[in-house]
Amino acid sequence: MGGVGGVGGPRQVSRVILLDPADRILLLHGFEPADPGVDWWFTPGGGLEAGESREQAALRELAEETGITDVELGPVLWHRYCSFPFDGRRWDQDEWYFLARTRQTATVMGGLTELERRSVTGARWWTSEELSAARETVYPTRLAELFRKLLDEGPPGAPVVLAPEIV
Repeated sequence: MGGVGGVGGPRQVSRVILLDPADRILLLHGFEPADPGVDWWFTPGGGLEAGESREQAALRELAEETGITDVELGPVLWHRYCSFPFDGRRWDQDEWYFLARTRQTATVMGGLTELERRSVTGARWWTSEELSAARETVYPTRLAELFRKLLDEGPPGAPVVLAPEIV
């Protein structure tokens, strides 16, 4: 998860909307370390490290969290500000969501941080239909709708600013 927002403003985060050749999206399954009953699905990604570009962070985080390195990184689809409690503190994040494609569908969570090892339980490829029908919590909350629109219309001409999500 990297650094925490604060004096320098929100934590800068790159996330990846990773699609396979069948147009399935890869999501990770996570939970609150103090309360494993509180769980959700989310897109791979994380905070920028010193000197990294948004693109470099997206690819590094994807490799660390999924083992997937054979990736064609596309445009930024969405920007989102979010704020949520996790692992005993509040996280304020400025998130950029990159479109990416891969033919590499096997995942290996070899590079997880200590916090991720305590809070991430696996990965799954979802079709748009499966995501739309999902009863589980998914972040960002409108992902099913955004994913459907992406498949129907292609990437937006410029990044779309999503409504802030404050939990």
